[in-house]
Amino acid sequence: MKKLNLTKVVTYLVLAIFFVSIGASFYFFHVAQVRSHKSFISSAKIVKTDPLYDYEQYFNKLPKETLWIENGGLKQDAWYVRAKQKTDKTAVIVHGFSGSKEKMKAYGWLFHKLGYNVLMPDNIAAGKSQGRIIGYGWNDRLNLIKWTELLVQRNHKSQITLFGLSMGAATVMMASGEETLPPQVHNLIEDAGYSSVWDELKFQAKSMYNLPAFPILYEVSAISKIRAGFSYGEASSVNQLKKNKLPILFIHGDRDTFVPTRMVYENYKATKGPKELYLVKGADHAETFKKDKQLYEKKIKEFLQKYRK
Repeated sequence: MKKLNLTKVVTYLVLAIFFVSIGASFYFFHVAQVRSHKSFISSAKIVKTDPLYDYEQYFNKLPKETLWIENGGLKQDAWYVRAKQKTDKTAVIVHGFSGSKEKMKAYGWLFHKLGYNVLMPDNIAAGKSQGRIIGYGWNDRLNLIKWTELLVQRNHKSQITLFGLSMGAATVMMASGEETLPPQVHNLIEDAGYSSVWDELKFQAKSMYNLPAFPILYEVSAISKIRAGFSYGEASSVNQLKKNKLPILFIHGDRDTFVPTRMVYENYKATKGPKELYLVKGADHAETFKKDKQLYEKKIKEFLQKYRK
């Protein structure tokens, strides 16, 4: 009788752990991938004391055209800003996790200063773009390709630079390995991108919740496969870069505590094309531009001048 009772207790305990684990997995999937306010991401507006404040104000004064594409039945939104002087050069600027094109105004001004047309899309489930499930760069890479195709339709002589920040940087790197990326894309710049969604969320699970990867992350990845169409392991910048031959500038802060600095070395090693690494001393995640605005701009300008067809 005691043995039978013990078996029941163990069975109930295992079932309880299972259901708690599944419940936790759905909770973390919502935190990670469902469109909503993310309390761990700052939504504060840029202040006057911020080094990039003036760049944002300059960008606000520029005339903007709204463009749209459709991807997977979802309408996607972007700003298009023409260069001061007519040019075939266009920079596509991709924002980060829980961000939008509104957060990338300073970068828009930077490329405008450099004489580029600027296209600034909202990723899937961000800003004014439709969608409920965040794509972590993997689904967004297909958006990015469609945006470049639109640019080429408008101007077959386009010379396109892809720039991304954080998740946007992963988007750029993930797009780099696709055969459908138009040949009018000449070079790539990524700032603070992760090596894979699995590696990044494994790091965040430990950093934010002190949780190991097993079993929660495996379960959340399985939910992502069902809901978003991809598992975290397949959404890999490293694997995509192994197929890339375009020139790429890698930028990362050496004190990045959100996307560990070690990831930039994994990405840098993986790519097969010409490459440069700009490691910004003392910069945390996505703060490389504001750390030294003039040097940041100089590095990008030199890279663009060096690697153009």
